[in-house]
Amino acid sequence: RWLDRADQLRRKSTWVRKKLSFWPYLVAGALSWYGFQESGLHPALGLLPIVPTLPHADRAFGIFAEAEQYLTDLLNHCEHLLKHPVEVILFFFGLLNAGVEFSAIGTATWLVLLGLIVGKPFGVLLFGWFAAAPLKLGLPAGVRVIDLFVIGCVAAIGFTVSLFIATVAFDAGPVQDAAKMGALLSFFAAVISLIVGKLSKIEKQHG
Repeated sequence: RWLDRADQLRRKSTWVRKKLSFWPYLVAGALSWYGFQESGLHPALGLLPIVPTLPHADRAFGIFAEAEQYLTDLLNHCEHLLKHPVEVILFFFGLLNAGVEFSAIGTATWLVLLGLIVGKPFGVLLFGWFAAAPLKLGLPAGVRVIDLFVIGCVAAIGFTVSLFIATVAFDAGPVQDAAKMGALLSFFAAVISLIVGKLSKIEKQHG
């Protein structure tokens, strides 16, 4: 990213982006994944040091803006390239990692469900407001405070990540199965998201 500092380096930065594309980042990601695996950390964390280094657009239109899909920077290019394959993989990942019966409902089910359905919306709302108001960082263009609550409700749908965390956090057995049930039941957050979105009159942004 040092190539982006100052205009005199812009030409070199453009050459690197055009000639090398995403291949250096792909190689670095593979090496990082292997390094995390060998160090004993979960390889799913391997891309954490790589993604922040991807070149991105100088202007952000907002997370709901339609114009976001027309940006051609490397970060957006990778996002669009991987979007559909990732959706398919996550769907089958969820199906393969669920494998629990409704009789597995237990204390862990309600704790996980409570953390997702209640903790996520109010957590996103509270800390988003704290960053926007007391810290005076502001909100993205077109985003209201109430929108943070809706975002939290959508984030509460824990079909894939929550199943993954439950599998890693608990050994195979009743507790893991109960936690997975909590993740599956968080699908009800989709209904809550639709209701809150309608009540708060969220509209799609254009431009």
